[in-house]
Amino acid sequence: MYLSFSSYFCNRIRNHSHKWVQMKTKSENIMEQKKNKKLFHRHFETPGRPLYWILFAYLVVGWFYPVIGLVALICIIGPVLTSIWRGRFWCGHVCPRGSMYDRLLSRYSPHKPIPQFVRSSGFRLFMVLFIFTMFGIQLSFAKSWSDVGRVFWTIILTTTIVGIILSFIYAPRTWCSFCPMGTISRWVAPKKLPLPKAFTNIHVSSACHMKCKSCARVCPMQLTPYDSRGEAVGYLHPDCIKCGKCTMACPSKIMELRK
Repeated sequence: MYLSFSSYFCNRIRNHSHKWVQMKTKSENIMEQKKNKKLFHRHFETPGRPLYWILFAYLVVGWFYPVIGLVALICIIGPVLTSIWRGRFWCGHVCPRGSMYDRLLSRYSPHKPIPQFVRSSGFRLFMVLFIFTMFGIQLSFAKSWSDVGRVFWTIILTTTIVGIILSFIYAPRTWCSFCPMGTISRWVAPKKLPLPKAFTNIHVSSACHMKCKSCARVCPMQLTPYDSRGEAVGYLHPDCIKCGKCTMACPSKIMELRK
């Protein structure tokens, strides 16, 4: 009877200990998941030459010589034209403001998830209409080329300030997720076969098992290139800026940026 009594208590203690360990492990897993979710996205060095100095020079010189503001037409027309055969390539390789986000602000940004509503079609359409409406209203009061240049300069300055603020609240390229020119570029970018000869995109090998998700961790636009694993056409997401960071961060080197 004594042995039976002792065995009973030993089993109870063992069961409680096992449950306690399970609860502790579950709690630790939940905390780890929350931590990983919070710190999922991270800074990754950008290859190539920095172009953000062009933006700074534009804003400084444009303050003293407003007609310089007309140079902004290059960054308004350029991304849309190039997107016809290259997608949002301009955003990832030529845009001075994008260079500022990737090379400077990315080092200090919290890299939080970009809010889904700013990626929605409705919000992006609203931003296109809003920016161009405000632009048109301001132009209606312009009486000289200097006045027109000042309008361009003001729009660039205002949106740059908004982009910087969002970078410190969410992620470096939060503005790029609903940038009016980026949205228009998205609309005209190739989305199906046949693709233009100059079009480049991410190709992910079928050997990818989506375990590390390193490509998504370093993507400035917070996309998931691994979703296209094994697809012959590659990753055709219209918001991909062709920066190639995912291919460099892939530990297995089974991703590449090619035509």
